Amino acid sequence: MGYYNNHMDDENKRSKKNRQRTGMAGFIGAVIGALLVVFSMPLLSGAGLLPGSAGGQEDSSVTSENDSSEDDIFTEQQQNVNLSVNSDITEAVNNVSDAVVGVFNLQRSEFWQEEEGGQNQGTGSGVIYKVEGDSAFIVTNHHVIEGASQVEVSLSDEQRVEAELVGSDVLTDLAVLQIDAEGVDTVAEFGNSENLNVGEPAIAIGNPLGTNLSRTVTQGIISATERSIPVDLTGNGQPDWNAEVMQTDAAINPGNSGGALINISGQLIGINSMKIAQSTVEGIGFAIPSAVAIPVIEDLETKGEVERPQMGIGIRSLSEIPSYHWQETLKLPSDIDSGVFVTNVAQGTPAQEAGLQEYDVITSVDGEEITDGHDLRKYLYTEAEIGNTIEITFYREGEQQTTELTLNAQQDF
Repeated sequence: MGYYNNHMDDENKRSKKNRQRTGMAGFIGAVIGALLVVFSMPLLSGAGLLPGSAGGQEDSSVTSENDSSEDDIFTEQQQNVNLSVNSDITEAVNNVSDAVVGVFNLQRSEFWQEEEGGQNQGTGSGVIYKVEGDSAFIVTNHHVIEGASQVEVSLSDEQRVEAELVGSDVLTDLAVLQIDAEGVDTVAEFGNSENLNVGEPAIAIGNPLGTNLSRTVTQGIISATERSIPVDLTGNGQPDWNAEVMQTDAAINPGNSGGALINISGQLIGINSMKIAQSTVEGIGFAIPSAVAIPVIEDLETKGEVERPQMGIGIRSLSEIPSYHWQETLKLPSDIDSGVFVTNVAQGTPAQEAGLQEYDVITSVDGEEITDGHDLRKYLYTEAEIGNTIEITFYREGEQQTTELTLNAQQDF
């Protein structure tokens, strides 16, 4: 046993010495290899055998090709971004923006006569919608030119020209101006507001806050296609008229009045009206639909005013009151859920002569269903004429009745 132990000790000593010799040899070899690399670098570089040296043209070419490829990709991405910006909205605006003009209301004032030549200036917007012969026609709001001693228009090239008032209508808040067609290059095309759907894009163009911000563009959607907004025309605090408008969240600010509301095709679908909108409310603007504006514009061109037939009643839609009043107050049958009810009957009017009374509920005219006030006004102003006799179907105390009524001319406010 003792021999075995002595033998293992001898073996261990020899093994240790061998390892020491091997480690020393490896260290010396590494030092020699490093020295060879250091001294050979200048020779290899001079021969052009190292990457990035004068002779390494192939590697340099590969790098150049990679850089060129990256540049091409960047350029292509840049082009894609530019194309996405040039959208349908910009095209629509480009088609019609030059047809939007500034409108200046110039009024004489005794107080300012000496200092400012007797003129007080207010501003709004307008839209050139027709050129006929040597004349161009502009639609704007009635309240933009109301009380003007003189009206001027600023064209897209900032040229100011004098305008003639052809006619205006206080009820729809519309007016038509006429200017010399010289210098007019763009005319807006009317679209059909009755084809609009809630959620469609809407683009407003006008001159908010005056000429310094001419032809400002704001974008939104059609928030509602039919709104009936009470309007006080006499200033007595009582609504005299319900304006038929559409609602948009495109920003409409003071100075936008009379400007264009267009669809994604660049067609004129409405005339913005800041008088109906409120500057203290954000995201709720109103425009006069083209379907309402076009017949009014035609009347203003030919007659200088709008002649409307009237019944001589005040009305409200059933949808404007709680449904329990339909049976409790108006005594309607349970299957009647639409129509307009009479709030008052004016003395000496066709309605009084026909026997209509307060709380009568009108459901049809000449067989045409009447679901709300918009339907009744639309029928009277687009289908009927002054002097026409119409048949009214209505409910009184739960009983259906009919009467005939001869329309006369509406009284001015």
